[in-house]
Amino acid sequence: MAMKPVKSFTVGQERASDVDALELALGTPLDLWLGPEDGETAEERSAREHAARDILTEEPELYDRVTALAADAVREFVVGLLAAVLTSPPLVLPMQRMSAAEAAH
Repeated sequence: MAMKPVKSFTVGQERASDVDALELALGTPLDLWLGPEDGETAEERSAREHAARDILTEEPELYDRVTALAADAVREFVVGLLAAVLTSPPLVLPMQRMSAAEAAH
């Protein structure tokens, strides 16, 4: 189930970014699972985790969807990384210039 950036609309929802695409695919905001970027109190974290557990209880197949999305993302990243490494010219470090006296030894 690879996510392709082909469509910018999903069931009437506009996708503005990759995060939007993930949220549309999951049906939940990423902050619910990852926490907010700007931090949260212990009480807010507890409430967020409680809500996440409730969602997973009601939708146990969501775990499999998340796992599949994560595996696809890792696979695409690794393939892209390997392609970049394999098509790049080899790293050649410049040799130090030797003086004529050093070269003679």
